[in-house]
Amino acid sequence: MHPVYQHDGPTPHLQWLQRLSMGLLLCTLLLARWHPTWAQANSQPTLQQLSQGFTEVAERASPAVVFIEIARPLEAPDGPLNNSSEFFDEEFLKRFFRQRRSEPPRESQPRGQGSGVLISPDGYILTNHHVVGEAERVRVTLLDGRTFDATLIGTDPKTDVAVIKIAGTNLPTLPLGNSEALRVGEWVIAIGNPFGLTHTVTVGVVSAKGRSRLGITDYEDFIQTDASINPGNSGGPLLNLRGEVIGINTAIASRSGGPLGIGFAIPINMAQRIQEQLVTTGRVVRGYLGIRIQDVTQELATSFHLASVEGALVAEVSKGTPAEKAGLHTGDVIVTVGEQPVQNAGQLRNLIALLSPRTRVTMDVLRHGQRQSLTVVLGELPENDRTARVPTTDIQHRLGLAVQELTPDLAHKLGYHAGQGVLVTHVEPGSPAAQAGLRSGMCILEVNYQSVNTRDEFQHALGQTEQMERLLLLVQYGQGTQFIALHLG
Repeated sequence: MHPVYQHDGPTPHLQWLQRLSMGLLLCTLLLARWHPTWAQANSQPTLQQLSQGFTEVAERASPAVVFIEIARPLEAPDGPLNNSSEFFDEEFLKRFFRQRRSEPPRESQPRGQGSGVLISPDGYILTNHHVVGEAERVRVTLLDGRTFDATLIGTDPKTDVAVIKIAGTNLPTLPLGNSEALRVGEWVIAIGNPFGLTHTVTVGVVSAKGRSRLGITDYEDFIQTDASINPGNSGGPLLNLRGEVIGINTAIASRSGGPLGIGFAIPINMAQRIQEQLVTTGRVVRGYLGIRIQDVTQELATSFHLASVEGALVAEVSKGTPAEKAGLHTGDVIVTVGEQPVQNAGQLRNLIALLSPRTRVTMDVLRHGQRQSLTVVLGELPENDRTARVPTTDIQHRLGLAVQELTPDLAHKLGYHAGQGVLVTHVEPGSPAAQAGLRSGMCILEVNYQSVNTRDEFQHALGQTEQMERLLLLVQYGQGTQFIALHLG
């Protein structure tokens, strides 16, 4: 399998132009505040310099951005992937490719389109799984009009990354940047093919980093941007002002299918690690600990006598797993992996998943308030692994909460009785559960006067309330108990 190449970085001229543009813009803003007359007379040249910076990146990058058309069997579903999520309460995260054509029936026909970016001169292209994953045929068109049939090298639905390849040499490419170095507020440029309008350029800023719990993919660490992106931009690059790819555009938050200024891109550091495995082996293998984890909320931090809400709380350790062999315990709070600080459970999942099986990893954990260092040799994540997630029912999704069984260690630490009730591990902000006053760390003892001591009992009790308008919970928090009523409408 051919290796994937990265070209040299941006030219010295482009680096100089980037620094000059940002410096001039800052100076203009400051002078506009204290010297309005000067600003009015001198702002035009400054804005022209900034505009030239965007223009140079767009001109340099566009030849390496490709237009992807795909064909699927006629019986394939027409609807977009993941077209709704309760995170935004209505239609959310509309997948970008939705173009359809009224063509005469045949064995397969174009059913969607998207974007991609050339990352090697011999034709490797990064794009999204949801663009090409179910395709029967993939056709790629370059800026200069050349058209190629593409081969699917591999896809990874869990991150929505895919790699395809076209036959060619000396093809235009883009260098890959470092998404870890990206800063909130930094200018970014999106290039893609929205609604079939090839090589459309939009500009915005990085609105946020590390977005997760969106329900887009299994492993989420998204860059959020307000650079306008639309259906058809999927798989296209998000670029910094050095002309480096720092993300792969994948989804938008939308109630209508159009942009709302909230777009999401896969960080290029994550996408590159997935791409390397797909090119080398055609599949992705992930590291495996064998634990169930949850975020450290303020309530849990207080209960565990923690100084901050950072880290990932170990809620369960599966028997015979690398975690058990390394000595991890329920109630441990993992605060570092190697030299990388752990902010939350989602970040820990991503860190472990991006490491190779048999990797030796040092972890710092807080146990009974004391910091300890453990060494674990990672296993390989089973395809059907569910230890990192707590399954939820439809009604749990509607309520916006997740629970787990109350282990003896957790019961002791939180002041509950082992085997009595289920522990609330997550409450979605703004959800019915949150509005009713439920919080992480609470223990649910009864559902509509029915005792629940296991997760299965809890889910069964919820299932019996589907036709009811209200749900009555008996909840313990600390040493006290109270009833909480939730509206199910």
